[in-house]
Amino acid sequence: MTPFKKKTQVQIRFKDIDMMGHVNNANYITYFELARMTYFDELSEVGIKIDWVNEVVILAKIEMEYKQPILLEDKVFVYTWVSRMGSKSFDMSCSIVRVVNGVEVESAKGLAVIVCFNYKTNESIAIPEIWKAKMLEK
Repeated sequence: MTPFKKKTQVQIRFKDIDMMGHVNNANYITYFELARMTYFDELSEVGIKIDWVNEVVILAKIEMEYKQPILLEDKVFVYTWVSRMGSKSFDMSCSIVRVVNGVEVESAKGLAVIVCFNYKTNESIAIPEIWKAKMLEK
């Protein structure tokens, strides 16, 4: 089964650029965060309404592997998908690409460990079944 994969365009802002003329490394994580939220927004459009009080997600870990710099003028996209599904947590992977001569070239790839959590009980919870079903759909 191929997991649901979301492609999100990212607008590079002037403030993202460092003294070397490329996007500062910390912004890659922000781009991944934006793409994760867009992913969840799109899941909401197909039937999953996230209850941000009772069934929230918490970022437990994040990794980013940098491959090539991104420049101010680049057209950038982030692909996001669920790469591992556990009982209370799942991994979201990303590929940050820039378009070079009409071809997407990977600039970075990342991994986030996401835990489902209930703030009222202050405990981790099982991933809701409807989330699993939608995240694993084509």
